Amino acid sequence: MRTIPAAGGRSADPGGTVSLAEMLDERRHLLDIAEWMFGADAADRIVHETYRRWYALDDDERAGIAVPRAWLTRVAGGICLDLLAAGGRAESRDLDVRGEDVPRPGPAIDPVTAWLRRHPQRDHTGEALLARHDAAVRRFAAACGAGDTAALASVLADDAIVVGDGGGKVRAAAHPAHGADAVARFMTALLAGRPRTAVTVRSVNGRTGLVLHRAGRAVAVVGVSTAGAAVTAVWITLNPDKLRRWHRPGHDAPPGSPASERDRGTG
Repeated sequence: MRTIPAAGGRSADPGGTVSLAEMLDERRHLLDIAEWMFGADAADRIVHETYRRWYALDDDERAGIAVPRAWLTRVAGGICLDLLAAGGRAESRDLDVRGEDVPRPGPAIDPVTAWLRRHPQRDHTGEALLARHDAAVRRFAAACGAGDTAALASVLADDAIVVGDGGGKVRAAAHPAHGADAVARFMTALLAGRPRTAVTVRSVNGRTGLVLHRAGRAVAVVGVSTAGAAVTAVWITLNPDKLRRWHRPGHDAPPGSPASERDRGTG
């Protein structure tokens, strides 16, 4: 699998993974450019359009961009200049923003659909199943918090998959990563950098999952699928619009669930 260089020219793998620190700094940088010219309300739409144009490129085109941050900066600046030339209106119709989420599956069966067909969803409502799921996720959380790639790989199924959803609002990896080693490297790269990302066990969609925090704010929510003691899939929400309700402590921990115990932060 080809890797896409991350901000600053560093190679990020697998599949162009950049750390949360880099994602957030890059997005803040683009927002600053747009806010300086058009204000906060319009800035978010300008940045969304900037990332839409990034995902409109094909894989080879993205791989050929040595410094994505520089490319994104140039595109965001160009959008601002175009808007100024058009009279300074930063309306949705001027930005040609499309509503679909990215990455988008192609016409063939995409990897996520293929994985789901191999792993039909099980009924996890039984108390014993919930307990096993909770134990597997906590081992996964501990390995994430330690930044230990080998420990992460040891708790992942051989055909594990990780999928990130940036919603076109951050530069998430464009394709899923497959296999225990690739998923472990993905998570290690995602959590790298300073300040350190805090990994906290929380209830996600009624089952034990993870919430990642930096500087006291939620920056990712992680749903986890398990089979026995192994983690089979990691579903990461990075879209800032979907994270707002997760900023407050103790969110979504229903009484009686394994995650309703005192949250155990590992970072």
